[in-house]
Amino acid sequence: MIATQPLKRVKELQSLSREHHHGLLLCWKIRTGFAKNVSPVRMKRYTDWFYMKYLLPHFELEEEYVFPVLKKDHELIRKALTDHRRLRRLFNQSINIELNLGLIEEELEAHIRFEERVLFPEIQNSATSEQLEKISEIHKEDRFVENVKDIFWE
Repeated sequence: MIATQPLKRVKELQSLSREHHHGLLLCWKIRTGFAKNVSPVRMKRYTDWFYMKYLLPHFELEEEYVFPVLKKDHELIRKALTDHRRLRRLFNQSINIELNLGLIEEELEAHIRFEERVLFPEIQNSATSEQLEKISEIHKEDRFVENVKDIFWE
């Protein structure tokens, strides 16, 4: 069996990786909600809250301060921006809620895995110390506070 090494993240990007963890938890919550036959409307209320409170600000920070390290025309940045646009559309849909939740769960997880395994290693290898310092200066990680109004996944 091949042992996998944990990905080493420079300290300036670690808080963004922790935010990715919360995105992966959102995917798990959606999967769990489906497994428990939770109403898609209930799950949508939660995903809307998560999107507005955590995911949208995360996307905006990446797009404004992290992605420019590699420039807009870099193939990995083009993919990340395409993923962000697609996810924004999915989160903003109010019809076919069940289908869209399934797509959010799949596409958000794939996007986070891409950023963590491919994009962030490339960014941290290419970034200057000044660029990393700027990211660290701009991004102050907020402690994640769960929305406990409807804990549908429990």
